[in-house]
Amino acid sequence: MIEHRDIQRVLDRYNQAKIAIGTIGSHSSLNIFKGAKEEGLRTVCICKEKDVIMYQKYPIVDELIIVKDYTELLSETLQEQLRSLNTILIPHGSFTAYLSTEQLIENLKVPLMGNRQLLHWETNRKKQEEWLCLSGLKLPATFKTPDDIDRLTIAKLQGARGGRGYFLTNSPKSFYQKADEMIRRDLITKQDIETVHLQEYILGVNVYPSYFSSILNNDVELLAMDRRYETTVDSIGKIPANEQLDINITPTYTVVGNFPIVLRESLLPDIMRMGEAVHKKATQLAPPGIIGPFCIETVITDDLKIYIFEISARIVAGTNVGIGTSPYAYLRYGENMYMGKRIAQEIKNAIIQKQLQTITT
Repeated sequence: MIEHRDIQRVLDRYNQAKIAIGTIGSHSSLNIFKGAKEEGLRTVCICKEKDVIMYQKYPIVDELIIVKDYTELLSETLQEQLRSLNTILIPHGSFTAYLSTEQLIENLKVPLMGNRQLLHWETNRKKQEEWLCLSGLKLPATFKTPDDIDRLTIAKLQGARGGRGYFLTNSPKSFYQKADEMIRRDLITKQDIETVHLQEYILGVNVYPSYFSSILNNDVELLAMDRRYETTVDSIGKIPANEQLDINITPTYTVVGNFPIVLRESLLPDIMRMGEAVHKKATQLAPPGIIGPFCIETVITDDLKIYIFEISARIVAGTNVGIGTSPYAYLRYGENMYMGKRIAQEIKNAIIQKQLQTITT
């Protein structure tokens, strides 16, 4: 297992006048790289050949490292290349989608801005639920087995799947029927069913506030807010009800994009307190707590109760809607602040204060 002192030794060998920000070339990489360039930092992208066009059209990458598979990030050769470029990695959803958190904790000897231990908490639904409950937040009910389902429930897979393969059910019979359909459609596997997370479906509006936890400033900042555009659940509403019954399709929740949201102002104090609460509890569960971006995923009911159903302990793709335009970042920082730029700013401040070891693990 990689210890903090191992990362400290890597940082001691870095030329801190030439620090580069690196990440996997997907998810929120454009957000991260644009912010780095605006703050005058070099950028390093670990990318597959099919995605190179994105960085040709948006020339914000200084070093492009082509890989066939993202597991190459675990090789000593690639890690040494990243270290030679003085790279600090920024984790996003693709890290936990393509690599296990055990691999990130035990095999990735490159400084990472964020708390590796909390990525492990994030990808385990039971540990997530424990974290949120201990933070004093309101959560939907959960069911241990499909046979316990007695109300409208959403079946979720473990890890960062972008909603792919999620489905609604309201009884054990319905669950097994829909699970079989999802397997036939190649959206999930039989192994997924063994670890599926069953959560009461709360009827309301989904809102995803994104925060930045600054260890340097001892503060939690609300910087962005979005909602997701999901197929097929968002597209099925375009089909007349009688046709929906005829086609008998089970919609799923694969995310294809995001919309910005400006929340009713009376709800903002609660949203801010929730961000503070999960960070405070994280400092006890996995010191020093959340480092940098995080997001809590909420549903708000018609009587304005806020339920929390998930947390992401890193940047989420929904912050991409705020590149240069987020009203919440504007309220605090003025024009042209967004999550990618805030990440780069924190790294620059840590360099100036000789505190890089404080914001990396």
